[in-house]
Amino acid sequence: MDNGPEMTSKAMFLWSLKTGVRLRFIQPGKPMQNGFVESFNGRFRDECLNEHWFTSLTEARRIIETWRRHYNEERPHSALDYDTPSNLARRSAGLRSHTAPSGQQPVASSGQNMISTETLTL
Repeated sequence: MDNGPEMTSKAMFLWSLKTGVRLRFIQPGKPMQNGFVESFNGRFRDECLNEHWFTSLTEARRIIETWRRHYNEERPHSALDYDTPSNLARRSAGLRSHTAPSGQQPVASSGQNMISTETLTL
């Protein structure tokens, strides 16, 4: 992750300790080390956080979840040849179900640009 204020807070650090998630930061001033995160953070900030004035944590969770669903399920992504991450995941799962060896369950891909609920948990 980058070294922005939203990712270097005490709350984020305490959450990582509680959940066992290891935080790994890119070098300061080197956003090219994680272009996907930089691109996503900019979009999330511009399209969601800067557009709303949250009056409660409940409202923030509702608005962010609506944005996340749109981002994952409806919005075409140029990196996915203008398909949606959910369509790509469904197609990938369908292809795997036809090619999985007998006795093994195919694993659905979530797509590299898909954002999980855990990623945006407040």
